[in-house]
Amino acid sequence: MARIFSHYPITCFTNLGFDLSSSHRHLRLLLFRPTFITLSLTQSPCKAWIRRFVAMDSSGTDSAKEVHVGLDSTTEEEYATQSKLLKEFINIPSIDKAWIFNSGSGSQAMFAMSQANLLANKRKKFMLSGHISKESNQSVNFHWAPFPIEMTGASAFIPSPSGLKLLVIRNPENESPTKFEIWNSSQLEKEFHIPQKVHGSVYVDGWFEGISWNSDETRVAYVAEEPSRPKPTFDHLGYYKKGNSLEKDIGSWKGEGDWEEEWGEAYAGKRQPALFVIDVDSGEVEPIKGIPRSISVGQVIWSPNSNGTAQYLVFAGWLGDKRKFGIKYCYNRPCAIYAIKFISDEPKDDANEFPIHNLTKSISSGFCPRFSKDGKFLVFVSAKSAVDSGAHWATESLHRIDWPSDGKLPESTNIVDVIQVVNCPDDGCFPGLYVTGLLCDPWLSDGHSLILSTYWRSCRVILSVNLLSGEVSRASPSDSDDSWTAFALDGDNIVAVSSSPVSVPEIKYGKKVLDSVGKPSWQWSNIQSPIRCSEKVMSELSSLQFKFLKVPIIDVSEGLAEGAKKPIEAIYVSSSKSKENGKCDPLIAVLHGGPHSVSPCSFSRNMAYLSSIGYSQLIVNYRGSLGYGEDALQSLPGKVGSQDVKDVLAAVDYAIEMGLADPSKITVLGGSHGGFLTTHLIGQAPNKFVAAAARNPVCNIASMVGITDIPDWCFFEAYGDQTHYTEAPSPEDLSRFHQISPISHISKVKTPTLFLLGSQDLRVPISNGFQYVRALKEKGVEVKVLVFPNDNHPLDRPQTDYESFLNIAVWFNKYCKL
Repeated sequence: MARIFSHYPITCFTNLGFDLSSSHRHLRLLLFRPTFITLSLTQSPCKAWIRRFVAMDSSGTDSAKEVHVGLDSTTEEEYATQSKLLKEFINIPSIDKAWIFNSGSGSQAMFAMSQANLLANKRKKFMLSGHISKESNQSVNFHWAPFPIEMTGASAFIPSPSGLKLLVIRNPENESPTKFEIWNSSQLEKEFHIPQKVHGSVYVDGWFEGISWNSDETRVAYVAEEPSRPKPTFDHLGYYKKGNSLEKDIGSWKGEGDWEEEWGEAYAGKRQPALFVIDVDSGEVEPIKGIPRSISVGQVIWSPNSNGTAQYLVFAGWLGDKRKFGIKYCYNRPCAIYAIKFISDEPKDDANEFPIHNLTKSISSGFCPRFSKDGKFLVFVSAKSAVDSGAHWATESLHRIDWPSDGKLPESTNIVDVIQVVNCPDDGCFPGLYVTGLLCDPWLSDGHSLILSTYWRSCRVILSVNLLSGEVSRASPSDSDDSWTAFALDGDNIVAVSSSPVSVPEIKYGKKVLDSVGKPSWQWSNIQSPIRCSEKVMSELSSLQFKFLKVPIIDVSEGLAEGAKKPIEAIYVSSSKSKENGKCDPLIAVLHGGPHSVSPCSFSRNMAYLSSIGYSQLIVNYRGSLGYGEDALQSLPGKVGSQDVKDVLAAVDYAIEMGLADPSKITVLGGSHGGFLTTHLIGQAPNKFVAAAARNPVCNIASMVGITDIPDWCFFEAYGDQTHYTEAPSPEDLSRFHQISPISHISKVKTPTLFLLGSQDLRVPISNGFQYVRALKEKGVEVKVLVFPNDNHPLDRPQTDYESFLNIAVWFNKYCKL
């Protein structure tokens, strides 16, 4: 911890639990003075100095007896001990993307990886390459480069289709230009600086992100922030200056100009996404005209270039002409697949000469477009169930469009259903599609089969989909309880990553084989992983185990759809040493947000850390979660705060009945809607939990609806449909929102609760948590609040993530007597 918080402002002490009561304003002023020190909680002299520092009044005299210090020596020791172990887990890197390139000597793999850099409060990005060799005995080996290469300051790196060039984009952190670099195998070929008057930062967020090389590798299409719009200018006397410009003159200042709607959480301050093409030889950037400003573009790709036909830029577009609701995590925003013709070296003054085509007019959602290798098909994912129902995420579908060989787009296109929405899956059968995206090149050599990753109940699996027949088969091992994600294809072979709650991510290589009737399957082999863990982490993980629990539904009503009557699933993680002394380890009920999301059976550094210090976990996928069919998912809207709470309590009681949990040592942890459930549970079952931790929780929908970036979520989850939505909620609406919110049960709460709140959260603004916290304090319930001033809804910046789970561990240990 000494290295982590070195030269950290003294104000960080408030996040470590110091009680700054109103009777000690001199201490508050002292702590908030912008003073920097070197902080070490692991060195005894420093710890003594800190205790002396916070116990001194403004005159410099000791007044330790008068000042309540939040961290006593015992707590300090625990922070120091826990921080060392947590740091071991935080250091484990992630595999973010992968590419495979074929050459004469075999295949080359390139992996984009990242690792938390706590001191810089960012993730360090690096690349690791390796040669894939296929041995005569049918085994496969990866020969890794000796060391990874750090990509300092890189926002994105995109290899060209041939693998001979690498585009590196470096977005500015201020008003300086965006940098484009073109690398070959040995050196930097070209570097271009794109000024703000051309466009702002390139979108690399995974939603609007779209960066695509054309087939001959001469141009790259991409999505970036549109140029800044002119703002009013005033001179040094405050007089308005005519001829407003983008540049700031000496002796003048810029006004704010008209406010514009943004796409909510994570997009604050981001300008409208627009489409551009850069010539990689000259560096000339061309904005694509003809796209209405009401369409926010993303996920651009090039159409096939054949027989001299004109190429199209094909992209997803979201309409934001009226109000822009928050879009991150929200697949229920209407969108379509568009195409616009790209013709270079010709005048383009008349945008109407090259009209934009909506290829998916007959369907309410289309995104993630991909062309088949032969260019005959355009395939895309649709979240029409989410758009049409109002659920922010729901069961998806897959579709294809036959692309015209002559390059002439018809007035209307025929959309073919490949995978339809599954309502009530049979036991063990395909539950429907729940993808977060498609590979850049997902195609097998037959040209009509693609590989994708999706949620299948509590796991993530890899599927092979036949685009012509619609047949879906499981490519990852059907007998594996781990979660699998495809990262790249090596011909017909799959490079994937698998993990579980008790095992770090491992690289797997799936070799395609055909059975007697020609049906493909994949034989999987382990690859020496580039992810290295400390001996301490490996030792802790080796003692952990997990299993799935099927929890019966306790409130089966007549009007319930069949798919919503089936048991829910929970993942139980425990130590193999548990119950050695006849007692169960303390249990954490872990609750995902959404509510239409899922906790997959995959590795989490933070949760593995909590397991390693002596906690079992019950990770509950209540009805409304992804991966179980549309019936189960749609059974929750209109019943939040009731059905989901009952499902969690049923899972906890089931674990107790099975002898897996000690009823006197149960805690609960959740964020967002998981925080909604956490605060509901401590109100509806006040004697069930000895401690709780809530991360940016929804506590009062009535006070949230007017300030959140997703007010439609409040209405849909409260009423179960979209018809009630209005920008001006009625008294009846507000009464309904309050009735289904945790704050309606606050009089019964007595569970000590830790709150972790982000000041920049637009999804569940911080005032929502503060209102609940103050009500608990008024009742005398013990609470602790950590506020992260620069964080938004996920609380996922490295320092925030680290400090959050350090405090969660110490908080739970306090009440579980660990």
